[in-house]
Amino acid sequence: MPDLDAEDQKLVTLARSARARTGAAEGAAVRDTDGRTYAAATVDQPSFRLTAVQAAVAAALSSGAEGIEAAAVVTADALVAEASVQAVRDVAKTAPIVRADPSGAVAEVQRP
Repeated sequence: MPDLDAEDQKLVTLARSARARTGAAEGAAVRDTDGRTYAAATVDQPSFRLTAVQAAVAAALSSGAEGIEAAAVVTADALVAEASVQAVRDVAKTAPIVRADPSGAVAEVQRP
C-alpha cells in the first residue's frame, strides 16, 4: 500500500465523501495547479454517463483550472476506468492517479 502525502490523502477523503454522499459507484477528487480541489461522483443518466473522475475534471476545467496536479478515485473496481485515466491525461500528462477502495485504503498510485 503506497504512502500518500497529506494533500493526496485529502483527495482520497474528498472522493470517499462524494461517493458516500450520493451512493454512487465511484467518488473522485482532483487538485488543480492552484491547489483548489474538486470532488464529484459517478453520473449515470439515460442521456449521458460520466465517471467520477471525468465529472471532477469537468468541474475543475469549468471553474477555470489551467491544469491538474493529482487525482484520486474511490472505487470497488480493481482498475481505474480508461475513460478516467484519459480525462486526467488530457489535462496533465504526469499527474498521479490514486486508486483507493471504499474504505479509503490506497490500492495503487498510477504514474505515467
